[in-house]
Amino acid sequence: MRLKISQFLLSLVIISALMLGGCSTQQVGSNTSSPTSTATSDTSESSTQTTTEATSVSQTSSDIPGISDLPRLEGKATVVLTVKGSPITIEVDGTNAPITAGNFVDLVQKGVYDGLAFHRVVREPQPFVVQGGDPQSKDPKVSADSLGTGSYIDPKMGNARYIPLEVKAKGSDTPTYNKPFDATAQPVILPHKQGAVAMARSQSPDSASAQFYFALADLAFLDGNYAVFGNVTQGFDVVNKIQQGDRIESAKVTQGAENLKTPGQ
Repeated sequence: MRLKISQFLLSLVIISALMLGGCSTQQVGSNTSSPTSTATSDTSESSTQTTTEATSVSQTSSDIPGISDLPRLEGKATVVLTVKGSPITIEVDGTNAPITAGNFVDLVQKGVYDGLAFHRVVREPQPFVVQGGDPQSKDPKVSADSLGTGSYIDPKMGNARYIPLEVKAKGSDTPTYNKPFDATAQPVILPHKQGAVAMARSQSPDSASAQFYFALADLAFLDGNYAVFGNVTQGFDVVNKIQQGDRIESAKVTQGAENLKTPGQ
């Protein structure tokens, strides 16, 4: 089901719904009127320039500072989120999004998502996204207005962990990193189909951290701009019932944990 919204309204929905609100360019999603971190209003050359040239994972240790310090998923894994007593099964695709998938599985393994809230739910005027994963939401004393601005803080380093935008085009052996990708010229392997799971971010392409969203409909206009890393294989009916404020009771890796490779491993 594709969104049929005017270009102006669509832009507003995207900006407020997918970007971290009230955050720096190093955060994911917006805290204004919809789910944070899946779209950006930045019109600068750096944000609008697209590329079809892929940067291979093997090159990223020198091309992308800090990428060698990030976990990666070599293959696939299954993650089960429990919300209101019901499971949501996600197939996480490290074959086509190794860094993004590795970051998510690593945070699941660390228990980061347990108890976190879904702070953005946008179903009107058309089904859009359900977004959660802000680590701040674990503290019930944090104002709802502040949610959508938080990132995962690595306790060893004492600072936030960010991951680069990672999109793999059909026909490419490796993903493209750091820059939005023109998916109208070359389709992506992991598109924003209904049930897709992707990372929220702010205007900076490399600002995703912990916040993620479920696509409630086919959202092709987000392809190449936000990193899809998996799909809901069971429990999409549970996703469709999530309300703002509902919490992830638990998040567990049920298969493929051995495919997670962490720095130094």
